[in-house]
Parts: sequence; C-alpha cells; structure tokens
Amino acid sequence: MAGSLEGGPAGKGRAMAKNEKRVQVTLACEVCKRRNYITMKNKQNDRERIEMKKFCRWDRKHTVHKETR
Repeated sequence: MAGSLEGGPAGKGRAMAKNEKRVQVTLACEVCKRRNYITMKNKQNDRERIEMKKFCRWDRKHTVHKETR
C-alpha cells in the first residue's frame, strides 16, 4: 500500500512507547528560591524528593537544589 502509515523505512507513523517510570522534575535553589534546573528522575527508585548540590548562577556558588512541584 502506498498510503500506509505503518512501517516505512524510517518508521514514520508509529507511536513511540513513552517511559512512564521516569518523570521530569524541576530543581529550585534553597538560597535564592529560583528554579534553575530541569532533570529526569525514576519514580520507582526515588520516591521522595531529590536534593542535589548544583551551581546557582545568581548566587555564583554551589548550593543545595531541591525538587519542586
């Protein structure tokens, strides 16, 4: 079939399976409270909110960033 959406050399028309175990989270600086980073986390492995030491460009130093909702 010439007009078929299934298959094709590049797989056009196929819906990609989305990984529902990983979610996008926003990290906010604890010092200035700005939302500086967006990252992915695994919901099954990390149930509680994550904390990371990241560079805050407004404070110009490494500070603790916590997950916000």
